[in-house]
Amino acid sequence: MAELSRESGVPVATVKYYLREGLLHPGERTGRNQARYDDGHVRRLRLVRALLDVGGLSIADVKGVLAAMAAEETSLHEVLGLAQRGLPLTGAEVDDASADWARTKAGELMAERGWDPGEDSPVVEALVGVLATVRSLGHPELASMVDRYADAAEEIAEADLDHVSRLASTESVVESAVVGTVFGDALLVVLRRLAQSGASSRRFEGRRDG
Repeated sequence: MAELSRESGVPVATVKYYLREGLLHPGERTGRNQARYDDGHVRRLRLVRALLDVGGLSIADVKGVLAAMAAEETSLHEVLGLAQRGLPLTGAEVDDASADWARTKAGELMAERGWDPGEDSPVVEALVGVLATVRSLGHPELASMVDRYADAAEEIAEADLDHVSRLASTESVVESAVVGTVFGDALLVVLRRLAQSGASSRRFEGRRDG
């Protein structure tokens, strides 16, 4: 276990905790207090750390992802969906009228693009929350920009899936998808700010009129 800890960078105490919780499969017993671990354990530790520490999933959510990975009838699409469902999303309290308006807009957008995230998807609820908040703040016209954002999102999603589809194991695919989503969310924020600065400079620098 000490060697596994050094190889993976995960403290021994944390490895033992993952073993107790069933997040890591036991090693091959070689003695009373010894077991043999292999590269599969290292990959699983990396995945669990990514799900817990980077993705912010709960222990229960991680167990669900691992169980789906072990089930032969579960597709990789379904496994990635379970991992994505556990990622944190922002939400806001909005009035019923704004929520109903936003739910209609979100439904139209997903139907037009063939997006089907499944029932009770937290991602859909987050989209509804964003749209409803924009309306409640008095800027419903911003919803007209959603299609342009969706075009960009689809292009990014294809790039994401191109990357993970080249990976060798299910563990590495799920790990990369979770880390990549969290990293990509943060990257998009800063790149958008930089792009806005550049576009503003080209359009408005030196202008004082409306």
